[in-house]
Amino acid sequence: MREEIGMMNVTIRYFAAAAEAAGCEQEVLTFEPAATLSSLKTVLRERYGADMHRVLEVGSFLINDVVHRSSDQPLAERVDVLPPFAGG
Repeated sequence: MREEIGMMNVTIRYFAAAAEAAGCEQEVLTFEPAATLSSLKTVLRERYGADMHRVLEVGSFLINDVVHRSSDQPLAERVDVLPPFAGG
């Protein structure tokens, strides 16, 4: 995918229930450089509907190898969408 001038490509990787909701394990989306986790959640809800909405409400996001849930967290070149995991 070609990166538009002034925009950034973000590779989104989906795991478990998130992959099921998206129908894929990975995709590249384009965002403004100042985009946040809130921006990503909005796009994913619009693209994938109720199943993804449920995952986003209870899941976490791995950005720069750190787990985040704060909506104002800036995006990076890769974001992993992680549903809650059971076990220990």
